[in-house]
Amino acid sequence: MKKTLITSVLYTTVTAILLGVAYPMLILGLDHLLFPHQADGSLITRNGKVIGSRLIGQAFSGDLYFHSRPSAAGNGYDATASGGSNLGATSSALITRIDASVAAERIGNAPVPVDLVTASGSGLDPDISPAAAYYQAPRVAQARHLPVADVNRLIEDHITQRLFGLLGEPHVNVLELNLALDGLSKR
Repeated sequence: MKKTLITSVLYTTVTAILLGVAYPMLILGLDHLLFPHQADGSLITRNGKVIGSRLIGQAFSGDLYFHSRPSAAGNGYDATASGGSNLGATSSALITRIDASVAAERIGNAPVPVDLVTASGSGLDPDISPAAAYYQAPRVAQARHLPVADVNRLIEDHITQRLFGLLGEPHVNVLELNLALDGLSKR
């Protein structure tokens, strides 16, 4: 019995060290060696200052910028509180929130794209559909005194297509689009 107990404790200790410390450190080291930008969070910097990440959404408001999806993560895009709202489709709180989002995003009589009024499963999604970006283009163009065609061209340039032509959906990273929009407005 004593030998079995010692053997099991040794195996548990060795396994914990190998799989709990050595393997994660090896993978972390390989990530930083092979993919340093991604391993550090795909951070976007301007003038030496970190302004966001390609992987975590940000709240944009007002007419000068494209708006992101609503966030259900904490106080909005809080990575420590990632997750959906857990509200069901018949929840009156969810319906009230979506109705308010539709009213805030509505432009004329056109239907509001669903991703502008519903949060993603993580609540941190940095992307919107091309339809949601094109929907907002007239508002942004008017606020920035730009031709809608120029804003639409900018959107087109920032659409990420399906991976290998079949995985995922086409999408637009809102932070990168807004940064490009700032660059377009400065010309």
